[in-house]
Amino acid sequence: MQLRLQRGLHQDPSILLSDVSVASSQEYAYLIRTDIGGQEFWITFDTGSSDLWVVSSDCTNPDCQGITRYSSSSSTTLTLSNQPFELTYLVGSVLGTVGTETVTLGPYEISSQTFALANQTSGLALSYTGNSGILGLSFPPVASIPLTSGTPILDNLFTHFDDQHRFFAFKLGRNESQDISYSDSSLTIGELDSSLTNDTSQFAFTPVFASTPGEYDFWKLPIQEITINDQVLSLSRSLVRGASSPIAVLDTGTTLILGPTADVNAFWYAIGTGGSTRYDQQTETWQVRCDRALDVRIKLGNSDTAKEYPLHPEDVNWAEVETQDGWCTGGIQANNGVDSGDWLLGAVFLRNVYVIHQGKTASNPPMIGLLNTTDPSAALAEFTSSRGQDPAPPPSLLRAGSSATELRDTLATCLLMIRDTLAIRVTSEVAYTQARTHRPETAHTGPAPADADTPAEPPEAPTCHQRTINDPRTSQKKQKPPHPGCTFTCS
Repeated sequence: MQLRLQRGLHQDPSILLSDVSVASSQEYAYLIRTDIGGQEFWITFDTGSSDLWVVSSDCTNPDCQGITRYSSSSSTTLTLSNQPFELTYLVGSVLGTVGTETVTLGPYEISSQTFALANQTSGLALSYTGNSGILGLSFPPVASIPLTSGTPILDNLFTHFDDQHRFFAFKLGRNESQDISYSDSSLTIGELDSSLTNDTSQFAFTPVFASTPGEYDFWKLPIQEITINDQVLSLSRSLVRGASSPIAVLDTGTTLILGPTADVNAFWYAIGTGGSTRYDQQTETWQVRCDRALDVRIKLGNSDTAKEYPLHPEDVNWAEVETQDGWCTGGIQANNGVDSGDWLLGAVFLRNVYVIHQGKTASNPPMIGLLNTTDPSAALAEFTSSRGQDPAPPPSLLRAGSSATELRDTLATCLLMIRDTLAIRVTSEVAYTQARTHRPETAHTGPAPADADTPAEPPEAPTCHQRTINDPRTSQKKQKPPHPGCTFTCS
């Protein structure tokens, strides 16, 4: 079943329609055409939430003006309950009432589907997008509407498909046209888009991560590493219970890639050679020179089956917002407010893959299938042709494989070692100088006797050098300091 999915550009520079936000980053959303009670709406296609809600005609505050709103009086199939609906984002909120209504997606009609009528919205800037609500396609446990009030739309959809067809697949496009006939985005349920592929064997499948076996909330999978021009930046330890690797949530409702502050800072520090990155304190965002060309890849999946997915340089070096003096917004930003996982992989990642979200079957748990759609060489050439040659030196990590936390701790250790080394030398020099200044004159010209009152020469400062070891990943010799990230050892 092919659904109508297109990209809509958010014009408000301060809103991000998801559970997290990045201050002052203009974003775009992917909107799906949905019929609710015989009334058609463009609503956000969101794999990072589980509720279906639409703005009601009763909503009169400025946030929901200028958009298509649901009219209760125009429906003969609406049933309202006394159950209140409340959903609070880090930026913005929704208040309303839970009800049931007939919902149509393409050729499929769901009677008595639980949804919410939003009577009040705040901080979501819906009028800037023509976006009238959200269609959440994550798992039921994270729904704000209690399960006692009804079944989320994803479960109702999957119930009607056999094991072979119990999935939806999507490709987020780059075309900004409002004409659906020019849309290069795709959303299908129960089948693949034949214009992209008909072969599921081309996808790399990973079971959805669950902290408790059998209990799923978001479309999660492990991140093994991030590379920058083939240099590895291993990530900080996961804060997700039961995870041995950092956990990423695939979220079509988020624009950027969001991660822990320490790791994101390390990422941009590495890229910032030649003054090519900066942190804007006012907007709290990383910025990058618009011509900075980068080969960034994210390795996803379980450790034994993980695959690498390259990002188009224009998704890392993001020119969607208005540029200033040659500076663009970084496509990867810090946000420690993410509680659904360690990282959110939003549209700037998802534009580089064709994705299958497979529901639970008799033989398999829920699965995520990914198919790379970005040729890194072609993407880099396209970027350079559009933005110009990158004059900055190559990115440089202090130590390949070091996380931001390790680098911070290592730097502190190295500074302490330097301080102690300097303290030893200074103390020794002072003692030696004082002794030479105050010792009595003597006519002795030969070697001093062992018990002579002659100070020893100041001890040599610790000698700092590197060690050569074998790197098991490359089978080549490389210089590696004995302390992670420290460029010397003292002896």
